[in-house]
Amino acid sequence: MTQRIYYAEPYRRSFDAKVLAVDTVAGHTHVTLDQTAFYPTSGGQPFDTGTLGGAAVTEVIDREDGTIAHVVSGSPKIGEVVTGEIDWARRFDHMQQHTGQHVLSAAFDRLFGVRTESFHMGQLSSTIDLAREVSESEIAKAEDDANRIVWEDRPVAIRFASAEEAAAMPLRKESARTGPLRLIDVQDYDLSACGGTHVDRTGAIGMIAIGGWEKFKGGSRVEFLCGGRALQRFRVWRGALSAVQKHLSVPPIEMAASIERMQDDAKAAQRHIRGFQEKLAAHEAQALVGRARRVGETLVIAESLDGWDPQGLKAIAVAATAAQPDALVALFTSTTPAQVVIARGSNAKVDASALLKQLTAKYGGKGGGKPDLAQGGGLNAAASDLVSFFLT
Repeated sequence: MTQRIYYAEPYRRSFDAKVLAVDTVAGHTHVTLDQTAFYPTSGGQPFDTGTLGGAAVTEVIDREDGTIAHVVSGSPKIGEVVTGEIDWARRFDHMQQHTGQHVLSAAFDRLFGVRTESFHMGQLSSTIDLAREVSESEIAKAEDDANRIVWEDRPVAIRFASAEEAAAMPLRKESARTGPLRLIDVQDYDLSACGGTHVDRTGAIGMIAIGGWEKFKGGSRVEFLCGGRALQRFRVWRGALSAVQKHLSVPPIEMAASIERMQDDAKAAQRHIRGFQEKLAAHEAQALVGRARRVGETLVIAESLDGWDPQGLKAIAVAATAAQPDALVALFTSTTPAQVVIARGSNAKVDASALLKQLTAKYGGKGGGKPDLAQGGGLNAAASDLVSFFLT
């Protein structure tokens, strides 16, 4: 078995080890050492990266036989002693997030008796899945209590116990593992079996910030960020708020209400525009009927209209087919890629949806509809080519 230095010394950044085996798996070199400080993916925590004998370590795998495989870019020799260097920025970030998870999960458990079912550490943020739905008030109280523990800078100890000894301890969550257990002890707040890497005092977590939450499988999924990740998220939000504030000219606390008013105003303006378009559609339809061209047995109206959206084009097409029941109408937006509305009058012997399929097959895009009315978009062609499709 590989001796796991990180179990007792999570702050170790470098180490020397002997190469026990070198294997090629799916084209990648897997190196087994007699000991390692590299943490493998396990318990919701991603693996460490760094270098081994100067070669990049791109993945670390915990094998079922108790050994750890280091996927490296080089190929050291069996029996060689190599130096491992941990990517400390990545390791410390993981230590902050994992210890923060213990504290946050303990806060939900202590305050509300809500169990953490699972934990996942992503690249930008982490999540815990709680056994029941929690309210906004409960989330705020748990966040406050978790940060109280962070700012009290309590010691975080590593302890080892047999399964029998652990059974008599106040573990937050029972462990299904047999044999000796590694315990993470946040002084007078949380005691949990865990094989991950952790900071040695809660103050090193920096802070625990909840980014959001949602319903998930009958419970709640809570997103959180600790330390450096919380700072990075704050910078993103600060930049976004500053940009919005310049346009709204209101303080941040009034932004939500201001945006809501703007949305209401935009909807009202859109309703007015829609009303005007409906009135103009009848006039535009009459003008188009006057420019209609006979193609075979079908009277065709095909044009690209500037300043009209698909909803407006549909109103014009319906009005034109009502005025000219034997007409086929194909109207395009002037934008690129173009959108199209195809309609037929009650006496026209054509299939609008079939024509749309032919059009998208030639010029790209997609859409659908019925024989009397079809709509599509994403047409990559000049307006003249689209119009010619129906007039030739």
